Amino acid sequence: MTLTSGDPVNKTQPEASEVERWASLIGGGAMVLMGLREGSLRGVLMALAGGGLLYQGATKQSTIQQAQEVAGINKPIKVEKTVTINKPADELYRFWHNFENLPTFMKHLKFVKVYNEKRSHWIANAPLGQSVEWDADILEDRENQFISWASVPGADVDNSGFVRFKKAPGERGTEVKVVMEYNPPGGGLGAAIAKLFGEEPEQQIGDDLRRFKMLMEAGEIATTEGQARGKS
Repeated sequence: MTLTSGDPVNKTQPEASEVERWASLIGGGAMVLMGLREGSLRGVLMALAGGGLLYQGATKQSTIQQAQEVAGINKPIKVEKTVTINKPADELYRFWHNFENLPTFMKHLKFVKVYNEKRSHWIANAPLGQSVEWDADILEDRENQFISWASVPGADVDNSGFVRFKKAPGERGTEVKVVMEYNPPGGGLGAAIAKLFGEEPEQQIGDDLRRFKMLMEAGEIATTEGQARGKS
C-alpha cells in the first residue's frame, strides 16, 4: 500500500503527544517534590505549578507549552499608574530617590537598604506570611525627571521599571508615573494567588501613589484608624 503525505504525520503525532504527556507527569512531580521540600513561598508556588502540570499530563488536555500558557508561566506582568501631586518635581524626586524612604508609603515594602549610588537591597511582603528579597541596580538617573531600575540575577522576584516626574499642565504640580514589569514566582499562577491574598501589584502601586500624594502634600498619611504617619 502506498503511503500518502499525511500518513507519517498521523503516525508521529500520537508518539509526540505521549512523550509530552510523560514529560508533564515527570516534570510536574519533580516540581511538587522540590517545592514541598523548600518550605518557602517559592516552594509553595512551585508545588502548585507542578500540580498543574501533573493534571495536564494525567488528562492529556495539552502539551507542556500549552500548560505553561494556561498558567501564565514565563509571561511578565506589566503595571502602569500615574498620579498628579501638587508639589514641584525636584522635591518629589529627592524624596523618592532616597529609596530608604519608600517603605514610608509603600505598605508592601518591609525594608530598603541603599548600598551605594547604584545598588540597593529590597525586602517585600508576600502572600502566606512570607517575604521576598532582591537587589536592584539603577539603570538611568536623570535628576528631577526620571529613575529606572532592574533587579539583579538571583532575585526572588525579577522586576524592572521606572518612575517619571513631569510638570503637570495648568500649574497643577507634577505628574508622577510608575511603570513596572515583573515575573512573579510561579508566573501567572503566582500572580493569581497574590491577588487572592491582597498582594496584587496593580492595586498596590495605585494605593502606594495615593499615599505618596497625601504624604507629600499634607506631610502625613491618614490611616483607617484615624491616626496619621508623619513624613520621615
